[in-house]
Amino acid sequence: MKIAVLVKQVPGSESPLNIDSSEKGLDESQVTYITNESDNYAIEEALQICDKGEEGEVVIISMGPERVQKAIREALAKGAHRAIHINTNSSASSDPLVTASALASIMKDEKFDLIFSGLQSDDLGFGQTGVVLGEMLEMSTATLAMSTEVVDGKIRVKRELESGYFQWVTMTLPASISVQSGCNTPRYPSLKGIMGAKKKEITEVQFDEIDTFQSVKRLYSPSNSKETVMIEGSTEDIVEKLVDVLKNQIKIA
Repeated sequence: MKIAVLVKQVPGSESPLNIDSSEKGLDESQVTYITNESDNYAIEEALQICDKGEEGEVVIISMGPERVQKAIREALAKGAHRAIHINTNSSASSDPLVTASALASIMKDEKFDLIFSGLQSDDLGFGQTGVVLGEMLEMSTATLAMSTEVVDGKIRVKRELESGYFQWVTMTLPASISVQSGCNTPRYPSLKGIMGAKKKEITEVQFDEIDTFQSVKRLYSPSNSKETVMIEGSTEDIVEKLVDVLKNQIKIA
Protein backbone atom coordinates (compact mmCIF):
# COMPACT_ATOMS: atom_id res chain seq x y z
CA MET A 1 0.00 0.00 0.00
CA LYS A 2 1.32 3.41 -0.99
CA ILE A 3 0.39 6.20 1.45
CA ALA A 4 1.10 9.92 1.06
CA VAL A 5 1.02 12.30 4.00
CA LEU A 6 0.72 16.05 3.44
CA VAL A 7 2.91 17.98 5.87
CA LYS A 8 2.99 21.74 6.33
CA GLN A 9 5.43 23.87 8.29
CA VAL A 10 3.81 26.68 10.29
CA PRO A 11 4.95 29.36 12.78
CA GLY A 12 5.16 28.02 16.33
CA SER A 13 2.51 29.25 18.76
CA GLU A 14 5.15 30.80 21.04
CA SER A 15 7.16 32.35 18.21
CA PRO A 16 7.26 36.16 17.87
CA LEU A 17 5.17 37.20 14.88
CA ASN A 18 6.60 40.51 13.76
CA ILE A 19 5.47 42.03 10.47
CA ASP A 20 8.10 42.80 7.84
CA SER A 21 8.67 46.19 6.20
CA SER A 22 6.41 45.38 3.23
CA GLU A 23 3.42 44.87 5.57
CA LYS A 24 2.47 41.79 3.56
CA GLY A 25 4.19 39.04 5.53
CA LEU A 26 6.09 38.05 8.65
CA ASP A 27 9.69 38.84 9.43
CA GLU A 28 10.93 35.26 9.01
CA SER A 29 14.28 35.97 10.64
CA GLN A 30 12.47 35.96 13.99
CA VAL A 31 9.95 33.17 13.37
CA THR A 32 10.41 29.64 14.69
CA TYR A 33 8.73 27.16 12.34
CA ILE A 34 7.36 23.77 13.41
CA THR A 35 5.36 20.93 11.88
CA ASN A 36 1.63 21.67 11.80
CA GLU A 37 0.01 19.95 14.81
CA SER A 38 -2.68 17.90 13.07
CA ASP A 39 -0.18 16.76 10.42
CA ASN A 40 1.67 14.87 13.17
CA TYR A 41 -1.48 12.80 13.72
CA ALA A 42 -1.75 12.19 9.97
CA ILE A 43 1.82 10.86 9.91
CA GLU A 44 1.10 8.56 12.85
CA GLU A 45 -2.10 7.24 11.27
CA ALA A 46 -0.20 6.31 8.09
CA LEU A 47 2.62 4.65 10.02
CA GLN A 48 0.18 2.63 12.12
CA ILE A 49 -1.44 1.18 8.99
CA CYS A 50 1.96 -0.06 7.87
CA ASP A 51 2.75 -1.33 11.38
CA LYS A 52 -0.44 -3.45 11.37
CA GLY A 53 0.79 -5.55 8.50
CA GLU A 54 -0.24 -3.45 5.53
CA GLU A 55 3.05 -3.62 3.67
CA GLY A 56 3.94 -0.55 1.69
CA GLU A 57 5.54 2.83 2.05
CA VAL A 58 4.74 6.17 3.62
CA VAL A 59 5.72 9.17 1.50
CA ILE A 60 5.87 12.66 3.00
CA ILE A 61 4.74 15.47 0.69
CA SER A 62 5.58 19.04 1.68
CA MET A 63 5.35 22.28 -0.24
CA GLY A 64 7.28 25.46 0.53
CA PRO A 65 10.75 27.01 0.64
CA GLU A 66 13.97 25.27 1.65
CA ARG A 67 13.21 25.53 5.38
CA VAL A 68 10.41 22.92 5.17
CA GLN A 69 13.04 20.20 4.88
CA LYS A 70 13.35 20.36 8.68
CA ALA A 71 9.73 19.18 9.00
CA ILE A 72 10.35 16.56 6.31
CA ARG A 73 13.38 15.15 8.16
CA GLU A 74 11.39 14.94 11.39
CA ALA A 75 8.71 12.90 9.61
CA LEU A 76 11.33 10.62 8.08
CA ALA A 77 12.90 10.13 11.51
CA LYS A 78 9.54 8.87 12.80
CA GLY A 79 9.51 6.10 10.21
CA ALA A 80 8.33 7.49 6.87
CA HIS A 81 10.17 5.90 3.96
CA ARG A 82 10.84 8.81 1.58
CA ALA A 83 9.69 12.33 0.80
CA ILE A 84 8.87 14.74 -1.99
CA HIS A 85 9.65 18.41 -1.44
CA ILE A 86 7.83 20.81 -3.77
CA ASN A 87 10.16 23.79 -3.55
CA THR A 88 8.34 27.06 -4.21
CA ASN A 89 11.30 29.35 -3.43
CA SER A 90 8.82 31.51 -1.57
CA SER A 91 7.14 31.59 1.83
CA ALA A 92 4.07 33.35 0.40
CA SER A 93 0.86 31.46 1.18
CA SER A 94 -1.59 30.35 -1.48
CA ASP A 95 -5.24 29.40 -1.37
CA PRO A 96 -6.34 25.72 -1.05
CA LEU A 97 -7.30 25.40 -4.73
CA VAL A 98 -3.90 26.54 -5.97
CA THR A 99 -2.06 24.43 -3.38
CA ALA A 100 -4.11 21.33 -4.26
CA SER A 101 -3.53 21.93 -7.98
CA ALA A 102 0.23 22.06 -7.45
CA LEU A 103 0.17 18.93 -5.30
CA ALA A 104 -2.03 17.06 -7.78
CA SER A 105 0.28 17.84 -10.69
CA ILE A 106 3.22 16.32 -8.82
CA MET A 107 1.39 13.40 -7.17
CA LYS A 108 -0.80 12.09 -10.00
CA ASP A 109 1.88 9.77 -11.42
CA GLU A 110 2.61 8.24 -7.99
CA LYS A 111 -0.78 6.44 -7.89
CA PHE A 112 -1.22 6.63 -4.11
CA ASP A 113 -3.75 4.32 -2.43
CA LEU A 114 -4.24 6.70 0.48
CA ILE A 115 -3.56 10.36 1.16
CA PHE A 116 -3.60 11.58 4.76
CA SER A 117 -3.62 15.23 5.75
CA GLY A 118 -4.17 17.15 8.96
CA LEU A 119 -7.66 18.56 9.37
CA GLN A 120 -6.42 22.15 8.99
CA SER A 121 -3.28 24.23 9.27
CA ASP A 122 -2.59 26.20 12.43
CA ASP A 123 -1.69 29.37 10.53
CA LEU A 124 -4.46 29.79 7.91
CA GLY A 125 -6.95 27.12 8.96
CA PHE A 126 -8.74 26.62 5.62
CA GLY A 127 -9.17 22.86 6.10
CA GLN A 128 -9.86 22.32 2.39
CA THR A 129 -6.62 21.20 0.72
CA GLY A 130 -7.03 17.46 1.39
CA VAL A 131 -10.63 17.46 0.15
CA VAL A 132 -9.88 19.44 -3.02
CA LEU A 133 -6.83 17.29 -3.74
CA GLY A 134 -8.90 14.11 -3.39
CA GLU A 135 -11.45 15.46 -5.86
CA MET A 136 -8.74 16.39 -8.35
CA LEU A 137 -7.22 12.91 -8.15
CA GLU A 138 -10.68 11.28 -8.34
CA MET A 139 -10.47 9.76 -4.86
CA SER A 140 -13.03 9.07 -2.15
CA THR A 141 -12.76 11.76 0.52
CA ALA A 142 -13.52 12.02 4.23
CA THR A 143 -12.82 14.64 6.89
CA LEU A 144 -12.75 14.79 10.71
CA ALA A 145 -11.36 11.25 10.90
CA MET A 146 -10.85 9.94 14.43
CA SER A 147 -9.89 6.39 13.46
CA THR A 148 -9.19 4.41 10.30
CA GLU A 149 -9.08 0.71 9.46
CA VAL A 150 -8.08 -0.90 6.17
CA VAL A 151 -10.19 -4.02 5.50
CA ASP A 152 -10.42 -6.09 2.29
CA GLY A 153 -9.12 -3.36 0.02
CA LYS A 154 -11.40 -0.71 1.55
CA ILE A 155 -10.99 1.76 4.38
CA ARG A 156 -13.36 2.28 7.30
CA VAL A 157 -13.29 5.78 8.78
CA LYS A 158 -14.71 6.93 12.09
CA ARG A 159 -15.78 10.55 11.63
CA GLU A 160 -16.47 13.07 14.39
CA LEU A 161 -19.85 14.76 14.09
CA GLU A 162 -21.55 17.47 16.16
CA SER A 163 -22.88 17.07 19.71
CA GLY A 164 -20.56 14.18 20.55
CA TYR A 165 -21.79 11.84 17.80
CA PHE A 166 -19.59 9.72 15.53
CA GLN A 167 -20.14 8.12 12.14
CA TRP A 168 -18.47 5.06 10.59
CA VAL A 169 -18.19 5.14 6.79
CA THR A 170 -16.62 2.57 4.46
CA MET A 171 -14.93 3.90 1.33
CA THR A 172 -13.23 2.39 -1.68
CA LEU A 173 -9.58 3.06 -2.36
CA PRO A 174 -7.91 5.29 -3.38
CA ALA A 175 -9.02 7.79 -0.75
CA SER A 176 -7.99 11.15 0.67
CA ILE A 177 -8.63 11.55 4.40
CA SER A 178 -8.19 14.54 6.72
CA VAL A 179 -7.57 13.48 10.32
CA GLN A 180 -8.56 15.26 13.50
CA SER A 181 -6.02 16.21 16.17
CA GLY A 182 -6.12 13.73 19.05
CA CYS A 183 -7.09 10.73 16.94
CA ASN A 184 -3.92 8.86 18.05
CA THR A 185 -0.69 9.38 19.97
CA PRO A 186 2.09 10.58 17.64
CA ARG A 187 5.42 8.87 18.17
CA TYR A 188 8.67 10.69 18.82
CA PRO A 189 11.70 10.25 16.55
CA SER A 190 14.18 7.76 17.97
CA LEU A 191 17.94 8.29 17.84
CA LYS A 192 18.16 5.47 15.31
CA GLY A 193 15.38 7.09 13.30
CA ILE A 194 17.11 10.49 13.34
CA MET A 195 20.34 8.96 12.08
CA GLY A 196 18.52 6.91 9.45
CA ALA A 197 16.55 9.92 8.20
CA LYS A 198 19.76 11.48 6.91
CA LYS A 199 20.06 8.69 4.34
CA LYS A 200 16.44 8.61 3.19
CA GLU A 201 15.49 9.97 -0.19
CA ILE A 202 14.00 13.45 -0.56
CA THR A 203 12.97 14.16 -4.13
CA GLU A 204 13.03 17.89 -4.75
CA VAL A 205 10.70 19.31 -7.37
CA GLN A 206 11.02 22.92 -8.42
CA PHE A 207 7.76 24.84 -8.60
CA ASP A 208 8.58 28.49 -9.22
CA GLU A 209 5.33 30.00 -10.43
CA ILE A 210 2.18 29.88 -8.32
CA ASP A 211 -0.70 32.05 -9.50
CA THR A 212 -2.95 32.43 -6.50
CA PHE A 213 -6.51 33.71 -6.49
CA GLN A 214 -5.96 35.62 -3.28
CA SER A 215 -3.50 38.29 -2.23
CA VAL A 216 -2.55 40.10 0.95
CA LYS A 217 -2.94 43.86 0.69
CA ARG A 218 -1.72 44.66 4.18
CA LEU A 219 -0.84 42.73 7.31
CA TYR A 220 -0.97 44.56 10.61
CA SER A 221 -1.37 44.03 14.34
CA PRO A 222 -4.72 45.08 15.82
CA SER A 223 -4.50 48.20 17.94
CA ASN A 224 -5.21 47.85 21.61
CA SER A 225 -7.37 50.51 23.17
CA LYS A 226 -9.36 50.71 26.37
CA GLU A 227 -12.04 53.19 27.30
CA THR A 228 -14.12 53.35 30.44
CA VAL A 229 -17.44 55.17 30.32
CA MET A 230 -19.27 55.91 33.56
CA ILE A 231 -23.06 55.86 33.24
CA GLU A 232 -24.70 58.09 35.81
CA GLY A 233 -28.25 58.98 36.71
CA SER A 234 -31.23 57.19 38.16
CA THR A 235 -31.70 53.44 37.87
CA GLU A 236 -34.10 53.93 34.97
CA ASP A 237 -31.64 56.23 33.16
CA ILE A 238 -28.75 53.80 33.64
CA VAL A 239 -30.78 50.88 32.35
CA GLU A 240 -31.99 52.86 29.34
CA LYS A 241 -28.47 54.02 28.45
CA LEU A 242 -27.01 50.54 28.96
CA VAL A 243 -29.62 48.97 26.68
CA ASP A 244 -28.86 51.60 24.04
CA VAL A 245 -25.12 50.83 24.21
CA LEU A 246 -25.68 47.07 23.94
CA LYS A 247 -28.07 47.37 20.98
CA ASN A 248 -26.57 50.22 18.96
CA GLN A 249 -22.86 50.21 19.79
CA ILE A 250 -21.95 46.66 20.74
CA LYS A 251 -24.67 45.34 18.40
CA ILE A 252 -26.08 42.62 20.65
CA ALA A 253 -29.39 41.51 19.20
